[in-house]
Amino acid sequence: MRRVVRFARFRVTLRTALGFVGLGVGSSVFGAAAVALLLVLQGLPADLAEHNWIFVLCAAIYVAFAVIVGSLWTAVLHRRTALWFARGRKPTRAEAELALQLPVHMAEISGSLWLGGTVFLGAITPLLGSWLDMLAVTLTIGLGGLLTVGLMYLTAEWVGRPISTLALEVSPPDQSIAVTVRAKLVLTWAVASGAPLLGVLIIAAPPNLGNADDTSSLILLAIIGLVSGALGTALLAHSVAAPLKQLRIAVGLVERGRTDVQVRVDDASELGQLQVAVNNMVSGVRERDRMRDLFGRHVGDEVARHALEHGADLTGDVREATALFVDVVDSTALAYQMPPDELVRKLNRLFASVVSAVDARGGLVNKFQGDAALCIFGAPTRLADPATAALSAARAIRDAVKESGELDLGIGVASGPVFAGQLGTRSRLEYTVIGDAVNEAARLTEHAKKVSGRVLASDAVLEACSASEREQWTTYRKIRLRGRRVVTATWTA
Repeated sequence: MRRVVRFARFRVTLRTALGFVGLGVGSSVFGAAAVALLLVLQGLPADLAEHNWIFVLCAAIYVAFAVIVGSLWTAVLHRRTALWFARGRKPTRAEAELALQLPVHMAEISGSLWLGGTVFLGAITPLLGSWLDMLAVTLTIGLGGLLTVGLMYLTAEWVGRPISTLALEVSPPDQSIAVTVRAKLVLTWAVASGAPLLGVLIIAAPPNLGNADDTSSLILLAIIGLVSGALGTALLAHSVAAPLKQLRIAVGLVERGRTDVQVRVDDASELGQLQVAVNNMVSGVRERDRMRDLFGRHVGDEVARHALEHGADLTGDVREATALFVDVVDSTALAYQMPPDELVRKLNRLFASVVSAVDARGGLVNKFQGDAALCIFGAPTRLADPATAALSAARAIRDAVKESGELDLGIGVASGPVFAGQLGTRSRLEYTVIGDAVNEAARLTEHAKKVSGRVLASDAVLEACSASEREQWTTYRKIRLRGRRVVTATWTA
C-alpha cells in the first residue's frame, strides 16, 4: 500500500514538474513566435535593410538564452517547493508559503525574461534602424510579454493545484492573501481583451509603425485575442467555478443533516477563505450536535428539547403526571459482594431495560440515583393516558429484569399533581419533577421489594388507567407509607 502511495506521489510530482517546465518553455517559444510573426507582418525587421539579419540573430540568441534560463530557474523553484511533497511529508510553514507563491514566482520569471528581451532588443534596434523602429519593437515585445505572463500565472495556478492543496493544509488562507479574485479578474481581462486591443490601437493609431499593410497584423491580433481570451477565461472559470461547486455540494449536505462534510481547501484567495469558513461552520455544527446529543443522553431528548426551547428560564408548571420509581433490592449487600465494575455493568443492563420500556411509551427517565431511577409520564411531554403508559412500563421492566435474572428490584407507581420545570439558578439548573406523587412512588418501591410481583401502584393510578390495563392488576392491600398520615390502597401485577 505504501508503494502505491509513493508511486502516486511520484507521478503527481513528475507531472507537475514537467508541467511547469513545459509551461515555461512553451509559453516563451509560442509567445516569441507570435511576436516575431507580428513584427514580420508589420514590415519589421525588413525595414532594417541590410542589418535585419543582425536583429534576427540577436533575437534568436536571446530566445534560446531565455528558454534555458527560464527552464533551469523553474526547475529550481519547483524542486525547492515540491521536495517535501515527493518525500511524502507535510511541509513546514515556510515551505507551504513558498509552494503557494509558486505561480507568482513563475510569472515573475517569465516577466523578468520578457522585460530583458524588451530592453535588449529595443536597445539594439536604433543602432540598426530608426527610433521609430525601436518604438515598434519595444511595444510589440512588451505586449507579447504582458500576454504571456498573464497566461503563465493562470496556467501555473492550475498545474500546481495538487501541491497548493497540501500546502494550504499547513498554511490556510488568512486575512492577508497574496492574490485576490479581483486581481485574477483583472489579469484575465488583460489577457483576453486588454493586451490584444492595445495592440490593435497601437497599429491603427499614428504614427505608422512599419511600412506593411496593417490588415494582416490586425487579423493576427484578433486571432491571438480569441485564443488567449478563451484560454484565460477557461482557466479563470475553472479556478472559480470548481471551488464554488464544492461549496454548494457541501452546504447542501449540511442542509440535509450531514455533519461529516469536509471541503478541500485548494485556493489561496477569498475562495480559500470561504472554504475554510465553511469547514469551521461545519465543525461548529458538528460540535453543537455532539453537545446536544450528550445533553440529550444526560437529561433525555424531551428535556433537551424543552431546554433548547425555553433557554435558561427557571420556569415550569403544575400538571397531572404519573411517577414510576425503580430501585434495586439489597444494593448495599451487592456492593459488598461483587467488584464495583461488575455491579456497574449489571446496573447499566438494568437501566437499559428501564430506558427502553419508558421511551417506548412516551415517558421520561428523569434521573438515575445510584441504583435507582425516577421516570415520569406526562412531563415535559403531555400524554393522553400517562397512567396506562406508566403501568405498562412497570410490568415490562419487571418482566425484562426477571428474565435476565441478574438483579432483583422493586417498582412503585403513583399519580397526582406535580411541578415540572427547571430548578436551580441561571448558572446551574436541571429539569426536575416535584410533588407528592414522586414521594409516594418512592415509598411504594420500598414495599414493592417485599411483594412477589415486585410492583406496587396506588389506587389513584388504577382509577385513571384504561380498562384493559386494569385487568392486568389485582388489589393488594392498604399500606401506611412512611411520612404519610393516611393509608394508601395499592395494587400489584
